Amino acid sequence: MDHPLDGTVVKKDFPLLGDLRPDGSPLVYLDSASSAQKPQSVLDAMDDLYCTSYANVHRGVYRLGVEATDRYEGARRTVARFIGAPHEREVIFTKNVTEAMNLVARTWGAANLGAGDVVVLSDMEHHANIVPWLMLAESVGIELRWIGLTDDYQLDLSNLDQLVDGAKLVSVTAMSNVLGSITDVRTIADAAHSAGALCMVDAAQWVPHLPTDVVAMDCDFLGFTGHKVLGPTGIGVLWARSEILDAMPAFLGGGEMIRDVRKDGWTVNELPWKFEAGTPPIAEAVGLAAGIEYLETLGMDRVRAHEVDLTAYALDTLTARFGDTLTIHGPSDLSARGGVLSLALDEVHPHDISQVLDQHGVCVRAGHHCAKPLMRELGVGATARASLYVYNDRSDVDALADALAATVEFFTL
Repeated sequence: MDHPLDGTVVKKDFPLLGDLRPDGSPLVYLDSASSAQKPQSVLDAMDDLYCTSYANVHRGVYRLGVEATDRYEGARRTVARFIGAPHEREVIFTKNVTEAMNLVARTWGAANLGAGDVVVLSDMEHHANIVPWLMLAESVGIELRWIGLTDDYQLDLSNLDQLVDGAKLVSVTAMSNVLGSITDVRTIADAAHSAGALCMVDAAQWVPHLPTDVVAMDCDFLGFTGHKVLGPTGIGVLWARSEILDAMPAFLGGGEMIRDVRKDGWTVNELPWKFEAGTPPIAEAVGLAAGIEYLETLGMDRVRAHEVDLTAYALDTLTARFGDTLTIHGPSDLSARGGVLSLALDEVHPHDISQVLDQHGVCVRAGHHCAKPLMRELGVGATARASLYVYNDRSDVDALADALAATVEFFTL
């Protein structure tokens, strides 16, 4: 059996996490659901590209151009392997997962949806998987239906067959960025396909934390973002089945996405370049591949086991110390949640919590987390969110608990 991850050891691979605060205490980073820190190997890979083999890709036949192209396309192969894609041509590089979701709405959606057509979303969705469909509702009149929540913060699938009846697309998050709730994607995909609909998955929170297999999920589209997978900002991924991508119209025009241009028309390039107009994020793709390779070295099963153990410790520790004065929104079943802890402390605003925690070197996110419809379902305006990852350990949870205790003391003086 593989040895469990040791967050204390992993943390040493992340330069920023070795920095000390002015008072000599360590930095406690608990905001990986927003953006993950970068290991040295990612920084080195991007630096090496710029120092040894940088040129534009797909354009030059000289050595540097060939080497840069090889590294860029090698990154695509790495992504395909990591998510279980049947072919690398199905992997499209985007700016982030938000662009990936918009790409689907603006191309597949615009070509296949009209007035009265149904798209099914859930109450847990990030704005990136809501606003593009609201825009399409405004422009062409599609109908949106919503999968609600159970009392234990899971998607309520009891009336799923009714919701998907007559639908053209079901688009859901694989893991909530607010609740940590893990979605039963395969059940939803099966129901969608039985109804003649396609299934899209926002996997921004899933891919960094659990093994990913798009074939096992049986989804039709899947998107994730690079900076949550230990990679840099400025790059994301859209995967979709090749027959769907082939049938979709192009997204942006110009550069690499064309095969030919005439004064009276143009011809689109083949996949994946059909959807990659202009100079792509070359160094960012190399950095993303390095982040994925780092996670593969750790082992995604070990990543998941580490987070389950650490989440259990966090829930036990915080509940024991604060009792009913602290609400943690999210499932009670550890197997059904990730390491996201959305906190509400009695009579203390989440932004105040975040500010006091920052004074103790603890970084958490406060706000609506780009999920305002979900906030309304929860009956809150915002939460303070602590999120755990591979470089966190129990001492980080203890520091969070101590900082929350200091927050309580500060606001009860």
